[in-house]
Amino acid sequence: MPTRRSVVIGVDSSTQSTKAVAVDADTGELLAVGRAPHTVTGSAGARESDPEEWWSALVTAVRAAVRDAGVPAGAVTGIAVAGQQHGLVTLGADRRPLRPALLWNDTRSAPQAAALAARLGGPAAWLERTGSVPVASMTAAKWQWLREHEPRRAEAVAGVRLPHDHLTERLTGIAVTDPGDASGTCWYGRGARGGEGAAGTEGLRDSTGGLDGKESAGAYDPEILDLVGLDPALLPAVAPGGATRVGTLTPAAAEALGLPRTVVVAAGTGDNMAAAVGLGLGGAGLLDHPVVSLGTSGTVFAATRARPADPGLAGFAATDGTHLPLGCTLNCTLAVDRFATLLGLDREDASPGGGDGGGVVVLPYLDGERTPDLPHAAGLVTGLRHGTDPRSVLGAAYEGAAFTVLRALDHLLAACGLDPAAPDVRDRPLRLIGGGALGRTWTETVRRLSGRPLVVPAAEELVALGAAALAAGAVTGADPVALTTAWGTGTGEILPAVGRDEETWNRIAGVLSAATPALLSTTVEEVGQGGRGEADVVEVDAASLADG
Repeated sequence: MPTRRSVVIGVDSSTQSTKAVAVDADTGELLAVGRAPHTVTGSAGARESDPEEWWSALVTAVRAAVRDAGVPAGAVTGIAVAGQQHGLVTLGADRRPLRPALLWNDTRSAPQAAALAARLGGPAAWLERTGSVPVASMTAAKWQWLREHEPRRAEAVAGVRLPHDHLTERLTGIAVTDPGDASGTCWYGRGARGGEGAAGTEGLRDSTGGLDGKESAGAYDPEILDLVGLDPALLPAVAPGGATRVGTLTPAAAEALGLPRTVVVAAGTGDNMAAAVGLGLGGAGLLDHPVVSLGTSGTVFAATRARPADPGLAGFAATDGTHLPLGCTLNCTLAVDRFATLLGLDREDASPGGGDGGGVVVLPYLDGERTPDLPHAAGLVTGLRHGTDPRSVLGAAYEGAAFTVLRALDHLLAACGLDPAAPDVRDRPLRLIGGGALGRTWTETVRRLSGRPLVVPAAEELVALGAAALAAGAVTGADPVALTTAWGTGTGEILPAVGRDEETWNRIAGVLSAATPALLSTTVEEVGQGGRGEADVVEVDAASLADG
C-alpha cells in the first residue's frame, strides 16, 4: 500500500503579491503555485500596504495551491512564511494593525535614519553591534518616523512586528521571529548570547526537535531599544532559526485555510534569507557563492561564515546561523519597466545605451536609492542626442539598474573575506534569480557588465521553495539547506562568461560620480517645496557633468 504523500506549504509574501507553493516534502517536487496580489499605496516617498490584505492574499494563495496540487488537505503537514523585510507592522491591543504597514521602500524615514546613524558612537559602532548602519529602509528608522509624526498612534502600539512575523502570528497566535529577519531591524544585536532575544522562546522547538539549551544567534540590543524608545515587551521572541517549530494552526487559521489544525508552523524568515535556503546556500550547502536577485529591488548576497562589517552592505544573519551580507538597491525591474512605458516600448526592445554612439546613461533612481545611499534622488538621463534611438535609452536604463546592483558585488566578496580579483573568485558564477532572471535583456546585461559566468536556476519560486524547506525542517527535523540541496532547487542553466564591458561600466561610474551630490541628493525640504520629486527624470548634458 503506497505511503501517503507529505506536502509542505511555502509562502512568499512579497511587496506586490503573495505566492504559495505546495511541495512534496520528500522529493522537493513543486506540485502547484497559488497567487494573490497586494496593493501598495503612497507618493512622495511613502510606500504602505494593509497587513490585512496580506492575510487575505495568503489565504487565497494557500487554498489555490492545495486545490491545484490535487492533494487532500490532510496531506499538508507544515507551513512557513517568508516575507518582505524591514516593514513596520504596528498592532493594537486586539493584535490587529493600527495603521497600514510602512514598507521597506518607504523613504520618508531618511532623516530619522541619518540621525540614528550619528548616534550610539556613529556608523562604526552600528556595524559592530548590528552589522548594519541605519538607512531609510531599516525598521528602526521607520519606528522613529512613526514616533515623531504619529506620536499618539505610537503610544497606542501593543506589538511591533515585521511582515512575516505578523503572518506567522496570524497562523499560530504566537509572536515569534527568526534571526534572519530580525537582523534587518537595526535593533537586533549580532553575536550576543542570551538577553532579550532569547526571552519567550520556551516551548519552541528547533529543527532538531528541541531547544536543548540553544539560543538565537543574537539578541535585541537593550541600548538601541532605549535609544528608539521601544519597550522590548512589544517585540516577538527570537527563535533559534527559521525552521524552528513554533506550534500548529489556530482553529481560526485552520478554518480560513481549509487545513487541519495539526499542520506544523515554522518560524519562517525574511525573503532574502528564504531565497538563500532555496538556492542551497548556508552551513550545510554553498558558502561564499554570490547571488544577484532582480526584482522590485535588486540585491546581491552570499551566505558566509565571515562576520561582515561594510557600511555599504546590510550585515544580515542567515536563518541557519551563518551570515548573509547583502547589498540592496531600490530601483530594479519596476524602474526599468517604467522607462519602457514612458518610451512606448516593450521591455525586451532595448539595445545597449552606447550602441548608437550616443553614450546614453540612465540612473533610474525613481524611488530614491538605498545603495548608494541617496534616499531623495530622482532619475537621471544624460547623453541624449537628436539621433538617439529610444531603444538605447531603455538599454541604458537596464545598464544603470544592473550597474547599481553589481557595484556592490566587490564589497560583498570582500565582506566574505575574498579577493574579488583572484581568478578563482572572479570565475565563481553568479546565481541570477528573481523576475528579471527570466528576461533575456536582464540576463545579457548582467552577464556583459559583470564579466562573470551565470547560473540561472530552473526553479522560479525560490523564496517560496526556501520557505517550504523551512516548513519541512520543522516537521522532520532535517536541515532546510540540506533539503534544498537534495531537492536540486538551486540548479539550472550555466551561461559562460563574456568579456566585461569596461567602457559602459566606466561611463556609468563617471556620471554617478559627477552627479553626486549636485543632482542626486535632493533634500527633503526641496522635495516638499516643489523641487525634484521622487519620480522626476532629470535630463542634462554629459559634457557639463564631466566639467563639474
